[in-house]
Amino acid sequence: MAVNKDYYKILGVSKDAPAADIKKAYRKLARQYHPDANKGDVASEEKFKEISEAYDVLSDDKRRKEYDDSRSVFGNGGFRGPTGGAPGGFNFDIGDLLGGLFNRGGGPTTTTGGRSTQARRGADVESEVTLKFSDSIDGATVSLRLTSDTPCSACSGTGAKAGTTPRVCPTCSGTGQVSRNQGGFAFSEPCRDCKGRGLLVDDPCPVCHGSGRAASSRTISARIPAGVRDGQRIRLKGKGASGERGGPAGDLYVVVHVSPHPVFGREDDNLTVSVPVTFPEAVLGAEIQVPTLGGMPVTVKLPPNSQNGRVLRVRGRGVLRKDGTKGDLLVRFEIAVPAEIGEDARTALKKYQEATGNHHPRAELLEAAKGE
Repeated sequence: MAVNKDYYKILGVSKDAPAADIKKAYRKLARQYHPDANKGDVASEEKFKEISEAYDVLSDDKRRKEYDDSRSVFGNGGFRGPTGGAPGGFNFDIGDLLGGLFNRGGGPTTTTGGRSTQARRGADVESEVTLKFSDSIDGATVSLRLTSDTPCSACSGTGAKAGTTPRVCPTCSGTGQVSRNQGGFAFSEPCRDCKGRGLLVDDPCPVCHGSGRAASSRTISARIPAGVRDGQRIRLKGKGASGERGGPAGDLYVVVHVSPHPVFGREDDNLTVSVPVTFPEAVLGAEIQVPTLGGMPVTVKLPPNSQNGRVLRVRGRGVLRKDGTKGDLLVRFEIAVPAEIGEDARTALKKYQEATGNHHPRAELLEAAKGE
C-alpha cells in the first residue's frame, strides 16, 4: 500500500465504510475491470490491479488501521516544525522512513549496469469457482484457468529486442522511484519516464512492445478448504502473476460460489434440513428417520405434542470448523397435510374434532388483538 493513494476513493466507498460495503464495492468493480472481460485493454488491466491493491489493504483490519493512521499523519503534508518543514527544520524521505510498511512484498534488488534496480512484486490475480454444496462442506480440489501477466518469452522480460539490452533510467538512476517534495517531506512515487521499471528500452521487443510482459494463460489446481461459504474470497499466496527482476509472485484470490442443495441448507456452522411428519406423529411422538449430508440417516426422537416447526439438534453433523470441531444438524419438523383422505380418515377426524371441541387455538390471539 502507498500513503499517497486514496484506496477508499478507488473503491468508491466512504472512509468509515463497513467491511461488507468494501467487499461489495470490490466485487462489483472487479467484475467490471477483470482482464478476462476486457481482453487487450491495458487501462482496464491497470484499473483491476489498482482495485485489487486497494481491497488487499482495506479488507485486512490490521493493514487498514496502519493505512488510516499513516494517511492521517502523512497524507496531507505530515508534521510541520517551526520552520514549516519536518520536525527540527530538516527534510527527509518518507519513503525511507516507512519503507518497511509500504513496500511489503517488494522483493530484493538486482543490479543493471552497476546500478541497483528494485524488484517488483507480481500483480494479484482473481478468479471465481462454483462448487457443489457438498464440496463446499467437505472441501475440494479444483482446476482454475488463469490469465495473467508473465515475463515476455521473446525477450525474457527485459522489454528489449533480441541482441540488445535496456539501459538504466537516468531520471531515477534505476530505482524506478523519484522523490517529490511536499510540506518538508520527500514522497517517493513511480518514475514517469520508465514507469517504475528503472530501465529504458531504446529498441523495444516486437512481441511485448517494450513492456517486458505478456499475457499468458495457465491452469492450476487449487485446494478449496472444507466449510467455505458462498461468496467467500480465498487467498492463495504466490499463485498470482510472476514478479519482475526477481520479485515475488502476486497472490491469487478465488471467489467461491456455492450451488444450493435440494435438501440441506446452512446457518453459520450448522446444516439445516426440513423433515415432514404426520399429525399423529407430532401429537403422539415418534422416532423419525432424518437424512444427513453424505452419510447414513439418523433416528431422531420427536417428543409428544410437538408444534409445527419444532427444531431439534443432531450434534456434530454440521460444518467442519477451523478448530477441528463440527457444527450441528438443525432438524425442523413440519406437519404434512395429505392432499386427499379417505372416508374412514374423514370420519375419524370429525370424531377427533368433537373430542377436542373445548380447545380454541385462536382465542388468545383474538383477545390480544383487542388490547391495542
